[in-house]
Amino acid sequence: MAISVEQRERPRRIAVRGARLFDGRDLLDDPDPTLLIDGSTITGVLTGAAVPQDAELVDLAGATLLPGLIDTHVHLSFDASVDPVATLAERDDDAALAAMAAAARTALAGGVTTVRDLGDRDYLSLPLRGRADLPTILAAGPPITTANGHCHFLGGATTDDVDGIRAAVRERAERGCDVIKVMSSGGTMTPGTRQEDPQFDREVLAAAVDEAHRHGLPLTAHAHATAAIVNCVAAGVESMEHVTFWSADGVDAPEDLLQAVADRRIVVGATGGMLPPPPGLTPPPAVLVRMPMIIANLRRLVDLDAVIVIGTDAGIAPVKPHDVLRHAHTQAADVGIDPLRSLRMMTSLAAEVVGLGERKGRLAPGFDADVVAVDGDPIADPAALHRIRSVYARGAAVARG
Repeated sequence: MAISVEQRERPRRIAVRGARLFDGRDLLDDPDPTLLIDGSTITGVLTGAAVPQDAELVDLAGATLLPGLIDTHVHLSFDASVDPVATLAERDDDAALAAMAAAARTALAGGVTTVRDLGDRDYLSLPLRGRADLPTILAAGPPITTANGHCHFLGGATTDDVDGIRAAVRERAERGCDVIKVMSSGGTMTPGTRQEDPQFDREVLAAAVDEAHRHGLPLTAHAHATAAIVNCVAAGVESMEHVTFWSADGVDAPEDLLQAVADRRIVVGATGGMLPPPPGLTPPPAVLVRMPMIIANLRRLVDLDAVIVIGTDAGIAPVKPHDVLRHAHTQAADVGIDPLRSLRMMTSLAAEVVGLGERKGRLAPGFDADVVAVDGDPIADPAALHRIRSVYARGAAVARG
């Protein structure tokens, strides 16, 4: 069924009441909590108090109110088809932009009110930022990669040297990107690259980190290969995506490296959330055979209390539509993450990691009025996160068709 997302006119102040409230950190004990929303901002959390006369009451009996979800790793330019790379190649910029906006609306209707796009084509995600009908979007532009490296077809290839990568980071800073994305290893979507092979020497990665910080920007690195993870840790990278410790014949389990990632508080963008594969479509055999060990390593990082957020990689396959994040919540137990921690990872912690911790990820006065209401309690019953009743983005109700 097609999903349409619209903004409707509303009074300046609304009061949204539920049965429970998860504020981004904890489930509050107070019954019948009410959010007071003035314009795009939460101005109060009421419990047992009368609703102001100038506020419209929206009574969502039985629902849990929680902050809008934050997906820390999406690709709006990929359409979650069987071959999203080929589909994107067939689209001109206008068609690609229209498809990207539709993908963002799908995310919003699924309760994802903020997305971090970690790789588009030719900076197409930048003009989507700030649109009232879309989630809040943070954009990396084309990921920085080597010549013919992973995702080179998105336009981000540069030379594997200090000067080349500094220039690539400066270009993204000058264009107004919100984050720098570097491909430190190969990937399965790009013929000619292998996930077990590193890209960029560690001194080159260190130069990228330095240049990004010089411009006040965070940097995150795509890192599957164990050698790439070693390079990233040595280079001072503050955040890595995937972190699967992929090797040529399996998956490594280097305890010292796992411990270093946890001890140095390097953010792990764990790839989570997927739909059941449609008939005839199965994950690549190389992924299937490695998955038990990938899960074991992630469980170890959980046990070590590493900083972990969930990024879905939405768009890269039919099992990864742009509203797939809530499925990561119901699947979190598979890697030893309890429901409360899972919700924190998708809300307050995710907001801090993407640099929006003072505005997003909490239901508290002064924060953006990004709100999801679901029927039931998503901590006691994780599947409740699928039972979306209402979504508010920056104080405006999202129409879900």
